[in-house]
Amino acid sequence: MPKRPNISAVINVRNEAENLNKCLRSIRDFADEIIVVDMHSTDNSVAIAQKYNAKIYSYRPMKYVEPARNYALSRATGRWIILLDPDEYLNKTLKRELKKITERTDVDYVHIPRKNIILGKWFRHSNWWPDYVLRFFKRGHVDWKKEIHSQPVAKGNNLNLLDSEKLALRHNNYTSLSQFVHRALRYSSVQADELHKNKYQLKTSDFILKPIQEFNSRFFAAQGYKDGIHGLAFSVLQAFAIALIYIRLWEIEGAEEKNISKESFVSASQEATYEYSYWFTKYFRQEYKSSFLKVFLIKIRLFFDRLTKNF
Repeated sequence: MPKRPNISAVINVRNEAENLNKCLRSIRDFADEIIVVDMHSTDNSVAIAQKYNAKIYSYRPMKYVEPARNYALSRATGRWIILLDPDEYLNKTLKRELKKITERTDVDYVHIPRKNIILGKWFRHSNWWPDYVLRFFKRGHVDWKKEIHSQPVAKGNNLNLLDSEKLALRHNNYTSLSQFVHRALRYSSVQADELHKNKYQLKTSDFILKPIQEFNSRFFAAQGYKDGIHGLAFSVLQAFAIALIYIRLWEIEGAEEKNISKESFVSASQEATYEYSYWFTKYFRQEYKSSFLKVFLIKIRLFFDRLTKNF
């Protein structure tokens, strides 16, 4: 009777040949079994998987990966599973630590810190670190929901690895601005469809406040300004991605022309002013104690005051 694999690596892939090669190379001395579920790739992803003796399965193309994950997990036979995206890689220290964990009886699943590399820079702030992800677990202890960007459902005992770079899963997240925009367009369509399906009531303020709140949460609350111009640029881009969701929802609902009432605009503007006042006071000014920032905050308040008075 063949020996049951101790660790299975599971990867869903669609046109990821370049990333897949590096990903598989990082786990060939770690996983006893490699499962690659290909979603009709038109590049040589399948050929690369074959080079690493992976077990290859086919799944219909999807706009996002979550619906295909449970199918991929069902193909694995190992006691433990490491679930990876093609642009994620394991280093030697992390592999040693995970192998030690397989010998323990008090752990059923593990949250691993993830080191996000964006345009060549490791983001240490902006809600990108430590970015814990559930990617190592005993077979049968984790199940994925089908919604986009959903979190898995796990049962049993959890272990969080130390938020150390040496124990982090490396993620080559966005390598170009065009890649970000392409994904934002694809994901916003799916997320808008989900909001429509769940009968979300679109409000005028969503177009203003949702993007502002996203920017503030990353740039101020998560100290994205410490990531320099990268942090500023991607906080703006994340706000853009959020705005796209609600614009697409408006489009789905017929792109109906509506007048913006003074009351709704004033309300949204006042809340936006409060948002910036709060984050500047609590984080930015405390960090730098800059008189320039104090002047800048006053100018933002005056800007919104003028808008609301002249509307």
